[in-house]
Amino acid sequence: MRKAPRKQPARTGLVQTAALVLTISCPLAALAQEPADRKAFFGEQHVHTSWSFDAYIFGNHITGPADAYKYAKGEPIKHPLGYEVQITTPLDWMGVTDHSEYAGVVRLSNDPSSPISKLPIAEKLKVRDPADIQKIYLWLGTSLIEDKPIEALMKPEISDTVWQQNNKAADEAYEPGKFTAFCSYEWTDNPNYRNMHRNVYFKDCAKVPARPFSSLDSQVPAVLWDWMDRQREAGNELLAISHNANLSGGLMFPIEVDFKGRPIDRSWAESRDRNERLTEIKQIKGASETHPLLSPTDEFANYEILNYLLGDPKGQFITIGGSYVRQALKDGVAMQQAKGYNPYKTGIVGGSDSHNTAVPYRQENFFGGHARLDGTMKERMGGHNFAGLDVRLENPAGLTGLWAEENTRESLFEAMQRKETFATSGPRMQLRFFAGWDYGGDLVARDDWVKAAYDSGVPMGGDLPAPPTVTRSGETAPRFIVWAVKDPSAANLDRIQIVKGWSKNGQSFEKIYDVVWSGDREPDAFGEVPLIKSTVDLVKATYDDTTGSAELIGVWTDPDFDASLDAFYYARALAVPTPRWTTIQAKDLGVPPPEVVPATVQERAWSSPIWYTPTSEARAKATAGRTVEDLEKQGAVALNDAELKDLVSGEYIWLKNTVTGGIIKTQWSKEGLLLIMNVDPRIPQPSEFGALHEHSYLGDPNSAYSIADGKLVTNFGNREYRYTVYKLDSEAGAKADSEPDEKAKPNYAFGKVHGDAEAKEDSKPNEKAKPHYVFARSNEFGYANYEVIDPPVFLGTEVTGATVPTEPPTSEALSKQ
Repeated sequence: MRKAPRKQPARTGLVQTAALVLTISCPLAALAQEPADRKAFFGEQHVHTSWSFDAYIFGNHITGPADAYKYAKGEPIKHPLGYEVQITTPLDWMGVTDHSEYAGVVRLSNDPSSPISKLPIAEKLKVRDPADIQKIYLWLGTSLIEDKPIEALMKPEISDTVWQQNNKAADEAYEPGKFTAFCSYEWTDNPNYRNMHRNVYFKDCAKVPARPFSSLDSQVPAVLWDWMDRQREAGNELLAISHNANLSGGLMFPIEVDFKGRPIDRSWAESRDRNERLTEIKQIKGASETHPLLSPTDEFANYEILNYLLGDPKGQFITIGGSYVRQALKDGVAMQQAKGYNPYKTGIVGGSDSHNTAVPYRQENFFGGHARLDGTMKERMGGHNFAGLDVRLENPAGLTGLWAEENTRESLFEAMQRKETFATSGPRMQLRFFAGWDYGGDLVARDDWVKAAYDSGVPMGGDLPAPPTVTRSGETAPRFIVWAVKDPSAANLDRIQIVKGWSKNGQSFEKIYDVVWSGDREPDAFGEVPLIKSTVDLVKATYDDTTGSAELIGVWTDPDFDASLDAFYYARALAVPTPRWTTIQAKDLGVPPPEVVPATVQERAWSSPIWYTPTSEARAKATAGRTVEDLEKQGAVALNDAELKDLVSGEYIWLKNTVTGGIIKTQWSKEGLLLIMNVDPRIPQPSEFGALHEHSYLGDPNSAYSIADGKLVTNFGNREYRYTVYKLDSEAGAKADSEPDEKAKPNYAFGKVHGDAEAKEDSKPNEKAKPHYVFARSNEFGYANYEVIDPPVFLGTEVTGATVPTEPPTSEALSKQ
């Protein structure tokens, strides 16, 4: 990752004990009204008990929702295997999210004291031997995957009874000002083994419906949102939280149509934004922030990646596009720019998805999440192959932090609704993030800096308003405040970064900026802040606190801001390296750490984003890109299959990205392989191409390709990306070539590509009047951004005015040298 060099010292002194207090309960009588008085309340938004049918089948037979709340409050409870477990630090809030599909029926069918056990259908759910467990799991699970509900288990006397008991447990656990228990459940949709799960949260348990809306009612998220709209119209406030996008097979964040073929239009986007306010970024089954192939310049992207689909279906692969939060955020701003709406303005939370009732949040206290299937140390470290999942790839649960005035259902729900939320990988580090136009560089030195940040800016989850005509600094660029403080019982902090995503002419980009860091490290010549020294002893599975800081704070201005472009920003705080749970438990067993997972981990926290949307006046100043509609108005015609084959098969084609100015050489073999070469790593790379520079350097084909239905069909991350190639006649092509290209000038915001000499060369009319070809990529929202050009004479950008001698020098000229 290349960054502009800068110096910004950290506040690395010891923090007062009060600053490290993570949760402070507010008496109701002392309700705080000022946003600056909001505190971070940590909680669990995603946990299962024995009432979830799969948890019962995994071996969780003894604990239900009431036990989950006891655990959250700090009381010890029994692990499904019988040993005692206790949380390290009690939580402030929790919502038990047992599956609404067949909730409680397996457990209650096996409880002789339950009326449900007396029903005829209960006989099919009674567990008498291990074979029954497998049979019941397949029966219930297959009904969900194949969308064939078992009607007898959906009768009100079953489903309504369980739901009422769930809500009763939440009401009994609720202690306003001290501990909040939400009425909540999981809508568990798993079409064709692809995770589409959502947790549904209600603001007021007194207004919940008679029964939850489950995937047995509909597998379509948009239908769930319609039901939520009707609940809201009836006065029942609620919201949904999507989770495990990384296991969704690309379905969680679609950009063209949803999995039922419905277009992702304005109505769909508004419905999602209205109902689905948050998404889970990390849990036991991996992280959903990003993937190294989606973010090849992010040196911290390779974090708890899980290559898995629920149920381990044969012959199916994960899909990278549509499965990660950062790419969804980028697609969202691209759609805002191209189409006028953004379906993915989502806030960030963490969770567990534990099926133990109890939840492990710490590397040093990891006891798995699936009852008897990962519940012993030897089983975990032996790499139990649980339904195709090596349990060593699991990791401790994430946590959600809510910035709220008090610990009540109303206050915490409002924090979720406005997306003033952050997630951590488990430790209780606190994270603040603000944006404004007028923050002074010395603001964070003030005692009331939080109040000032609220007063003149927006917090995480907010929208940055239009820039003022005049700012205090004289710059028309947003300024950001980042602050993080460590968990008192966990590792020090390494750095805080800001992740920026933006869009131009249908393409989206990202860049990671180191904003403030610990110690006296200096950025290198390329702006890179060196990695912090690791103190981990892999043999002893220990680390020390000689590196890092207890607190980091800073103010940062976006050096690449363009007021005409849609953008988002979020903060990411990283802790110093510590031993992963697999390293700790390997030491306990006297064996080497496993090679299949990293030996160390850098715990982290993520803020919800802040979005910038240009005004119509600012947007009008952006350089207009060429759309497919523009081409068609010029008389361009899309090539058919035969014409595409003639154009590319066995050929190489030079393409110019008209957004970035980048020039690449594409080679299309007759055998159906595509290799992209001559990639300049300094130029921001459009989304969903993978590690282009690495493939280019190594000569490794980027993709197979095929030709079908008038498209060049390529593949990245198990998703198709289609190119339509348009041909302009010689007159229109010559006109297009002769139009001045502003992006041909050196432009450091998008990378230097063409010097003035090349710009003049490109602007010459096409003397041979050859046809003009333009490629449009399917994920760029109607823009045609890749022009076919003649092979350039020079590819370097550092030297201008270079020429190739027309003939060898004469002997006289040589003698004068």
